[in-house]
Amino acid sequence: MSWAGKILRVNLTAGTVKSEPLNMEWARDYIGSRGLGSKYLVEEVAATVDPLSPDNKIIWATGPLTGTMASTGGRYTVITKGPLTGAIACSNSGGYWGAEFKMAGWDMVIFEGKSPKPVYLYVNDDVAELRDASHLWGKSVWDTEAAIKTGLQDPLTRVSSIGKAGENGVLFAAVVNDLHRAAGRSGVGAVMGSKNLKAIAVRGTKGVGNIRDPKAFMAAVKAGKKVLAENGVTGTGLPAMGTQVLMSVINEVGALPTRNHRDNQFEGAKDIGAEAMATPRKTDGKKQLVTNQACFGCTIACGRISKMDETHFTIQNKPQYRGANGGLEYEAAWALGAANGVNDLEALQYANLLCNEEGIDPISFGATVGAVMELFEMGVLTKEQIGIDAKFGSAQTLAFLAEETVNGRGFGKEIGQGSKRLCAKYGHPELSMSSKGQEFPAYDGRAIQGIGLAYATSNRGGCHLRGYTIASEILGIPVKTDPLESEGKPDLVKAFQDATAAFDSSGLCIFTTFAWGLQDLAPQLQGACDEEYTIEELAKVGERIWNMEREFNNRAGFTHKDDSLPERLTSAAGACKTGPAKGKFNELATMLPKYYAARGWDAEGRPTAATKERLGL
Repeated sequence: MSWAGKILRVNLTAGTVKSEPLNMEWARDYIGSRGLGSKYLVEEVAATVDPLSPDNKIIWATGPLTGTMASTGGRYTVITKGPLTGAIACSNSGGYWGAEFKMAGWDMVIFEGKSPKPVYLYVNDDVAELRDASHLWGKSVWDTEAAIKTGLQDPLTRVSSIGKAGENGVLFAAVVNDLHRAAGRSGVGAVMGSKNLKAIAVRGTKGVGNIRDPKAFMAAVKAGKKVLAENGVTGTGLPAMGTQVLMSVINEVGALPTRNHRDNQFEGAKDIGAEAMATPRKTDGKKQLVTNQACFGCTIACGRISKMDETHFTIQNKPQYRGANGGLEYEAAWALGAANGVNDLEALQYANLLCNEEGIDPISFGATVGAVMELFEMGVLTKEQIGIDAKFGSAQTLAFLAEETVNGRGFGKEIGQGSKRLCAKYGHPELSMSSKGQEFPAYDGRAIQGIGLAYATSNRGGCHLRGYTIASEILGIPVKTDPLESEGKPDLVKAFQDATAAFDSSGLCIFTTFAWGLQDLAPQLQGACDEEYTIEELAKVGERIWNMEREFNNRAGFTHKDDSLPERLTSAAGACKTGPAKGKFNELATMLPKYYAARGWDAEGRPTAATKERLGL
C-alpha cells in the first residue's frame, strides 16, 4: 500500500514529537490528505473551539498518491478550524513539500497546543524534532526558507512556513512552500502563527516504494498521463497560458465580477490576462511571463514564472522584486485587478509578490480591498482613515494597501480581518461579497448559476475549488450545461463536490479533472493501495467526506441560513448589467431545497439518519 503508515504528533505546549501508527480503518474510508486529515480533526477537536486558541489543532496531510509517479502527485493539505470563517478549513498546496514529507516516511503531522516561544519542526526521514525559531520570527516566507536551508547546509530541504501576516493574525494568512506555492485560503497561516509555529522543514530520502501492484499502477499512471497530454485544457491550454487563459473567457460570458461585484464585465480584462503577460511591454520590450513551471510530478505545468518591469513605480527602489519569481494565477489577477477595477499588470504582479512573500491569500485580500474602495466611494471611509485615496482603479492604492496589510500597519490591520468583519464594522455588511465569511473567487454567481450554489454550500466558505462547475457550465467538461439556467444545477454541484473531495484526498491536483474523471483515478488508487477503489466507491468516499465536513460545521453553529449569498447576487436590483447574463441574478432560493434533497438532508440542511447510516458516519 502507498500509505507510509505513520504520523507525527507534535505537542507544542510540552515540546514533544512522537510517532504513531496511521489509523488504517480511517485511511480506507477517507483515503488521505483532505479526507483523512479532516477525519482526524473532527474526531479530536471540538467544533466549538476558538480557532486561534491552543485547543485548536492544525494538520499537514498527504495522500496515498503523494510522492508517487502519478501525474501531479505533489499535493498536501493543511486542515484546521479556520479563523476567517469559524468553519472547517482545508487548504491545498502543490510545489514539492508534500512529496518530500511523504518520502521522509510520513503521511501526516498533527500539531497540538501552543509553544511558549517560536519554533519550527525539523524532519529528516525518521528524525523529527522541534527547533528554536526565535531568529526566524518576523522574517518573510522567502527569508525564512533561505535561512533554514543555510542553517541546515542543505539546499534540498523543503520548507512550509508563514510570513509576518501569519504571525500578526491576518485572518486570511496563508501557509507557503517553495517560495510561491500556498495553502492559501481560510486563514490556516493565522492558526500556525497563533501556535508560535514558524515552519516545517523536511528532507526525505526514502522515496515511496510500497506500491501494492507496481505493474498495474504504472500502467494506470501511463494511461492517465496520455489522457492529460491529449486533452485541450491540460495538454495545451494550461501549459501555454496557465490559469490566466480564463480571464478573457470569463469576461466574454459576462461572469467576471468587477468593482466588488457592482459590475460583471471588466473593460480592462485584456490588460491583465494571459495574453498581456505574454506580450512585450512598451517600456522595455520584454514580456512579463518568463516561462511556465511544474510542481512535483506534474505533466501539466500551469505555473507561471514572471519578471517585472524594473522601471515600474512599485519596485523602482526595491531590487528584491526584480528577479524571476512566481507569476500571476487567474484568481489572484482577478482579485487584485478586476475586483478593484485595476488594469495595471505590473501593479498586480507586485501585490502578488507581497502576498507570496509574507503569506496572505490574494483572493480574500483583493476582494476585501474591493469592499474598501466601494465604502470609500460611498463616503463611509475617508482618506484619513485609509491613508490614501481609495478609488476604484487606482494601482497606487492597491500597492499601498498590500504593503500595509502584509506588514500589519495602519488600515491594513482592518483589511487583515477580512471583508465580512470590516463591512459590518462600518455599517454595511451587505457589501461583503462572501459566504460563511470567506470571499468569493473570480466567477460571478449571477451569470453562472451552479457556481453560485457551490459558493453558498461550500463547507469552507465561498470557494470554487470545492465544486468547480465552471468546467461544465463554461468549458463543457465533461458535458456542457447552460450557465444561465438553474435547472439541474443542484445535482451537478453535488456531483462535482463529491468527486472533488475524492481527488483532493488522493494527493493529486484538482486540475487533472479537466481531463480525468473518477474512472481515471480509480485504477491508480487500486494499483497503489491494497483497496479496491471502484468508481462507485470513490464517489461514496467523496460524499462521506462532504457530509463529515458538513456535520462539523453544524456542530460549530452553522445552519441552513449560512448557505447564503449577498443580496447583490440574489435580487433583481443587483442583476448583471451587461453581456450575455444581463438581467440575471442567482436563483439560490429555488436551487437550495433541491440541493438538500439531492444530498439526503432535511429541510434545515442536516444529514438525515438514513444518509449517515448509508455513508457510515
